[in-house]
Amino acid sequence: MLRPRPRRAAVVAVLALLTAGCSASGADPAAPGATATADASTAGGAASTAGGAASTAAPGSTGVTPGALSASAVAGARAGIGARPSPAARPCTVFPAENVWHADVSRLPVHSRSAAMVGAIGAGANVHADFGSGQWEGAPIGIPVTVVPAGQRKVPVTFGYADESDPGPYPLPPDAKVEGGPSGTGDRHVIVWDRAACRAYELFDAHRSGSGWRAGSGAVFDLRSNRMRRAGWTSADAAGLSVLAGLVRYDEVAAGRIDHAIRVTVPRTRTGWTWPASHSASSATDPALPQLGQRLRLKRSVDLSGLPRQARIVAEAMRTHGLIVADHGSAWYLSGAPDPRWDNDALHALDRLRGSDFEVVDAASLMADPKSAAVR
Repeated sequence: MLRPRPRRAAVVAVLALLTAGCSASGADPAAPGATATADASTAGGAASTAGGAASTAAPGSTGVTPGALSASAVAGARAGIGARPSPAARPCTVFPAENVWHADVSRLPVHSRSAAMVGAIGAGANVHADFGSGQWEGAPIGIPVTVVPAGQRKVPVTFGYADESDPGPYPLPPDAKVEGGPSGTGDRHVIVWDRAACRAYELFDAHRSGSGWRAGSGAVFDLRSNRMRRAGWTSADAAGLSVLAGLVRYDEVAAGRIDHAIRVTVPRTRTGWTWPASHSASSATDPALPQLGQRLRLKRSVDLSGLPRQARIVAEAMRTHGLIVADHGSAWYLSGAPDPRWDNDALHALDRLRGSDFEVVDAASLMADPKSAAVR
């Protein structure tokens, strides 16, 4: 999380000096900027099947009160995504409002091969929220996001697929959260959100290495830009997309609305990719298979009234903004960030939805430029 600046203490000090007839002045240091915007490796590992069948942990606050100066608050700034940046900082949204992740796809036409692709993914398979509260096999459920403070020290990162990765250094703290935990054997995503610089640093198969890290691949995303990955390049996702952009986050659901498409995994894809993806991870040519980047949508005919609030808000997002096929893994597994405030029972209600409740949409009309993620 973004470390709050000690503004209250500064105000008290200034008032004291003014009372004494003195004057004082100070300036906030400028937020650092990152320049890399390319992307990374052949991601593609199977998504975690751990899912939400976890025991619930006692809820704990992950927020950091602006102005707090204690060491515990600073440590807590890396615990999750509940803290707010300084009021003086420019807001950092996850990509601009006109970005394809935020597009309303509720009125787009159904793809001509929709039925075949849904069948290939699994028309009878249940939807599953692959995130929640508590732990599964000793690790938080979902893909954690580490929010770092302005000025976080950057460290070297080496990549297995360096030719498709954005070079380091990356602002990775030693205690950055790893998907699956420190001993996890899955995709081991590390997602770092630098809200001051408004950039996401995303790693696949990440491990600590000496004073830095090593990873299969790595990508840096300028969250104020619609710039896409270079054609043929992967990222921390097989599709070459941002992982952060597609995660369901508790703060969104608490606010009552998710304003973006949701990352989903499928067992198999065919070769090539569909905009806004930039990378293929398959040699299969079966036209019934979806491509990475394919956009799916929950059918309007599906009744959501019986879903608990948390599940209903996720389902409403799938109807308005849809799903984007981002990686290989279990069918219809939705990605999200872990949070102790998730209600696992409510999220399990999404299991009532099946593949047959979805359709593939033709999103070609949204594309203004194949090199940009901005929509028409």
